[in-house]
Amino acid sequence: MNATAVVGYLALFATAGFLFVFGSLLMGRFLRAHAPSPEKLATYECGEPTIGSSYIQFDLRFYVVALLFLVFDVEVSFFFPWAAVFGQATQLRDPVANLVAGSPAQLTDYADQRLRTLGVERPQVPERSLGAAENERRIRQIADRLALVSMADVGVFFAVLLVGFSYVWKRGDLDWVRATEEQAATPEDRPHEPPAARTTVS
Repeated sequence: MNATAVVGYLALFATAGFLFVFGSLLMGRFLRAHAPSPEKLATYECGEPTIGSSYIQFDLRFYVVALLFLVFDVEVSFFFPWAAVFGQATQLRDPVANLVAGSPAQLTDYADQRLRTLGVERPQVPERSLGAAENERRIRQIADRLALVSMADVGVFFAVLLVGFSYVWKRGDLDWVRATEEQAATPEDRPHEPPAARTTVS
């Protein structure tokens, strides 16, 4: 991938991000309700009222939510490099793309760049004596297998994320008000406590 393509991808990414953020803000400007009040216009700082001393202990629930967000957000960000690299395999599967040309059969620059991105140090056609059409068919078969393996690979990664998420959900760490086992139990489930013994004073 040459420098022009990298700059083009970065410009496209920055433009799409800007339009997404700006479009969301602009849509919210027209669709949201507008009913300002002194309470709504007051400064809001992590759920704590901005009255009195700032040397207070914040609610630990904010830290738990922030930590869980960071953990899963960072792990999900690993999807981007996977898609950027293994997406080249899907481009090799494109029936319109010209992968092999010439006699004897040689890889085109398009196929050579994508194979190098996938980690092939010295890309070459599977069998030069078979001709361009057969070599293209074989390259597309290899790209099909690589695309399936990469999808299975990211599926396992995503499944691990879901296992972690379900564990956190089951533990109740996503509940804002987390009840203890004794509080969560119904009156029927709670153990029966014998009445306190009476004491007499003589």
